[in-house]
Amino acid sequence: MTAVSAAKPDPTAALKSSKTSPPQQEKKTSIASRLVTVTGHWAVRLGLVVVALIWLTPTAGLLSSSLRSPEDISLSGWWQIFDLNSSFPWVIDASQLTGSNYESLFANELVTGSLVTTMLITIPSTVAVVIIGALAGYAFAWLEFPGKDWFFLIVVGLLVVPVQVALIPVAKLFNVVGLFETTPGVVIFHCAFGLPFAIFLLRNFFAEIPRELLEAARLDGAGEVRLFTRVVLPLGGPAVASLGIFQFLWVWNDMLVALIFSDASSPPITVALQQQVRQFGNNIDVLAPGAFMSMVIPLIVFFAFQRQFVSGMMAGAVK
Repeated sequence: MTAVSAAKPDPTAALKSSKTSPPQQEKKTSIASRLVTVTGHWAVRLGLVVVALIWLTPTAGLLSSSLRSPEDISLSGWWQIFDLNSSFPWVIDASQLTGSNYESLFANELVTGSLVTTMLITIPSTVAVVIIGALAGYAFAWLEFPGKDWFFLIVVGLLVVPVQVALIPVAKLFNVVGLFETTPGVVIFHCAFGLPFAIFLLRNFFAEIPRELLEAARLDGAGEVRLFTRVVLPLGGPAVASLGIFQFLWVWNDMLVALIFSDASSPPITVALQQQVRQFGNNIDVLAPGAFMSMVIPLIVFFAFQRQFVSGMMAGAVK
């Protein structure tokens, strides 16, 4: 009777092989390569700081001019607000600061009214574009209806239509229906030209949501409305926030559409400042704080949604 026995592993074989094989040496980096790495990191940081300072210089100059009297502005540049004779040249000379410019600004009914008009144009235009764009983007991404691909191609084609092409036809149409030189007319115009980009952006973002997640929600009894509000919108929050920032900045800083379609008696802030330049060429005590106010509000909106904006811009960049 024969028995077949399996060969037993030798417990000393691994020890012997480890003694015979040369140990794996760690890759060493030279001092020069380390210096290059550290220097490269500091060079990038230094470059970013320089770019940030250059980008912020006009803003600092405008803020300085808005806090100086018209006499000081006419006699010297905005950088003279710093006390260059002191041991610390970055110390601000408080004797040149004054709040009279902002008092003149808020006493000017045209400028204060224009800020309200700008809000009445920008907020509805942004909210309407975000809501309609999100609904249409979800429909193009996950719903099936006749002609869906053709309709989406039309939306993509509208992206290349410049605003200048539609100014005269839309002006004639608004004049017929009674929307010319009215705030609702400006809002409708901004919504019409903001929706193609909104639909294109949100449709592409919503299409990246896993189908299994939506099917699981449908199996749990969620309808399309509940699916859109409870699943799609929370996942698409970064894209929606990015779209809101883009639309807010576009409408707030617009001057061409506002100059043509807005009411001359209550124009937006961009048109109001342009009228101040035309009527009062030396009215710097109103122009400087007005321009700073028109710039600082979009900056506040941007920094408030900065995290969502960066997430929306990076979405889809890494698979």
